[in-house]
Amino acid sequence: MKKTNLSDYDPSQVPSGNGYTIGIVIAEWNSEITTPLADGAIETLKKYHVDNQDIRIVHVPGSFELTTGADLMLKNIPSLDAVICIGCVIQGETRHFDFICEAVSQGLTNVALKHEKPVIFSLLTTNNMQQAIDRAGGKHGNKGVEGAVTALKMIKLQKELEKNS
Repeated sequence: MKKTNLSDYDPSQVPSGNGYTIGIVIAEWNSEITTPLADGAIETLKKYHVDNQDIRIVHVPGSFELTTGADLMLKNIPSLDAVICIGCVIQGETRHFDFICEAVSQGLTNVALKHEKPVIFSLLTTNNMQQAIDRAGGKHGNKGVEGAVTALKMIKLQKELEKNS
């Protein structure tokens, strides 16, 4: 059976975010998509007990700048436990889509490794606007919710491994 809501998760497997500080970098480009993604992430973090003042938000012009935004946040806010990067790139008629998607995915990986903190990829890479709408709170869930759940799980993993090392 094909899953329709890609954001389904087991709430009992999501750790509490109490005491965590989480950054969110939001691309302004395609804001009709990135705003509901960010709302989903913020609501989910609060649902799992991340205090409002512990959610730090910055905006960047587009998805390409998510990498720099995440790097600057981790460099300048040392208390961050993770950064969720929210953007949307929609396929067009040129190869721009491919270059942006590849640069962001590699860039965010590099930022995570550089800072040794979870950097969460909540970038929609869709063929058209309808697919983006469907993944930004539509029939296929909300990629921002998934990003928040992933951040909480990765922070817990990092803290457990550090404690046991």
